[in-house]
Amino acid sequence: MNLKKYTVAELLETHTAVLNELRDREILRSANNPTGDYAEWLFCQAFGWDQAANSVKGFDATDAEGIRYQIKGRRLHQLNTSRQLSAIRDMSGFDVLAGVLFDAAFVVSRAALIPSELVRDRSKFTEHTNSHRFLLRDDIWNAEGVVDVTANLQQVASNSDV
Repeated sequence: MNLKKYTVAELLETHTAVLNELRDREILRSANNPTGDYAEWLFCQAFGWDQAANSVKGFDATDAEGIRYQIKGRRLHQLNTSRQLSAIRDMSGFDVLAGVLFDAAFVVSRAALIPSELVRDRSKFTEHTNSHRFLLRDDIWNAEGVVDVTANLQQVASNSDV
């Protein structure tokens, strides 16, 4: 697709149409940046978790045993390679952090299930945002209790022709 031939208005209209189609397919749930919604959808599809309502505080999904998952995604791009996940406001609201790193084209690079104790130990409180900051660095995958689920999410992503 040669995007150079489109006007700014046409590009933004296309962007809006793509986001609307992803919402129609129930992959996205909001009008926000699609990274978080896509991460939630991938994890729930991969593991059969029940997605919580948008208004639920502290977790995004639960499994059949009642384990609460906080789901976070980060899209890495040449202009921003930070591994900082979005703000965690309720450190006691989840049992496991499900984190995924995407490349610039939303391809799953790495994904993990991280025990909440490890997240608490490696997070820093930021008074300015009244939240905790957690970086999904490569060494997390070597930490005790962390489960690498990259292949699970990659499989869902490659088969997601909803």
